[in-house]
Amino acid sequence: MAFMNQDFLLKSETARQLYHNHAAKMPIIDYHCHINPMEIYEDKRYNSITEVWLGGDHYKWRAMRSCGVPERYITGDATPAEKFQKWAETIPNLIGNPLYHWTHLELQRYFGITEPLNGKNAMEIYEKCNAILADPEMSVRGIIRKSGVKLICTTDDPADDLRAHELLAADPDAPAVVLPAFRPDKAMRADKVDFPQYVEKLEAVVGYSIDSVDDMRKALCDRIQYFADHGCCVSDHALDYCFCVEAGEEELNVIYQKAKSGQGITWDEQLKYHTALLITVGKEYEKRGWVMQLHFGCLRDNSVKMFKKLGPDTGFDSMNDAANAVGLAKLLGKLEAENALGKTILYSLNPADNGIIGTIMGAFQTDSGIPGKIQQGSAWWFNDHKPGMEAQMISLMSLGAMGAFVGMLTDSRSFLSYTRHEYFRRILCNLFGEMVENGEYPADMDALGTMVENISYNNTLHYFGFDKVLK
Repeated sequence: MAFMNQDFLLKSETARQLYHNHAAKMPIIDYHCHINPMEIYEDKRYNSITEVWLGGDHYKWRAMRSCGVPERYITGDATPAEKFQKWAETIPNLIGNPLYHWTHLELQRYFGITEPLNGKNAMEIYEKCNAILADPEMSVRGIIRKSGVKLICTTDDPADDLRAHELLAADPDAPAVVLPAFRPDKAMRADKVDFPQYVEKLEAVVGYSIDSVDDMRKALCDRIQYFADHGCCVSDHALDYCFCVEAGEEELNVIYQKAKSGQGITWDEQLKYHTALLITVGKEYEKRGWVMQLHFGCLRDNSVKMFKKLGPDTGFDSMNDAANAVGLAKLLGKLEAENALGKTILYSLNPADNGIIGTIMGAFQTDSGIPGKIQQGSAWWFNDHKPGMEAQMISLMSLGAMGAFVGMLTDSRSFLSYTRHEYFRRILCNLFGEMVENGEYPADMDALGTMVENISYNNTLHYFGFDKVLK
């Protein structure tokens, strides 16, 4: 088979029909990413392929480090051409790594380049990509339109003013609907050394002192309303692992005062504070019909040396092996008991948790009238490669209702990453095709095609309530 041709990853005729007749035609809703909304409003232009590809992509940085590339060519002062050359030299070593497929999907879809990238042709491809990026149609807005993206949810702190979202909402030429997503981690991580400074920042935004846990509850609820007024309907939470540790109000206030004064708190105290606030915001989300996303199982900033040099999100995180079953079950049970368990998507960075998520979420799909009220999120971060996506989907098929799945997201900082939706859809169609070829599911192309279209787009549209803004 030719390298990454039109039938890439599609091993059967059924898979090919499902992809080309159904999945490929569906638009994209990217309900979780880390792109800067102001770059959409300002219609950012890129000076080079290095800027758009390597500027903040810690996936690629990790791969380059693994191939012995000096840090100067990754996050240092090397020229854009030198950095691209080192990335190109890294690429041939990445057989089986999703970066190999993503890189070439992006080259094909945005630049019309079908030859494999390597150290020998690096500068030729570099110059060709840069020339294409100079085209007015390859601005950020042009890339979004070219990708068929209808709606984007960014990731935003409660203290953000959402100015970019206001500007985009008022812009009749905006390339897609761009909505904020509520990410209150900084307000909930009272164990962090910069927590006192963050509280001051949040106080300036809400206009009153946050002197107690109840004040923090009020501040978060006020900001949730502010976000809702700007179209927000989804939140996102990062947890090291799942937990549910309850405490009384008096103890919570002692913990909060210690943290706000900079004295520092224990990990057990942090879990108590964090649990209390998760219950608070869960009630607000459920009341508004928002979707709560819980990302857990990450061990962050493992290299102290590089964290001090480069800061967070620079490629030094890993999977966490902390057991999540008891904590997840208790947390969802507590939310349910407090009438605070609304639509929820669960992501673990550790694939060993696939079965845990699949079985625990099945215990909370009760009396809601919402298909897939509790979701297992798509394979996340270190798992969004072919075997990781297959494992997540096979587990979901085995333990849940695949037809209710809300599908793929980019979780990316790059505007060229929308090809990850194509990658996911090809893998999805191939899995379905394999089941038909094996006699495990009838060759009912109408039913299968509808399911593919739903997982690719329609389920997301309705689950999040985006159908209210995408007419």
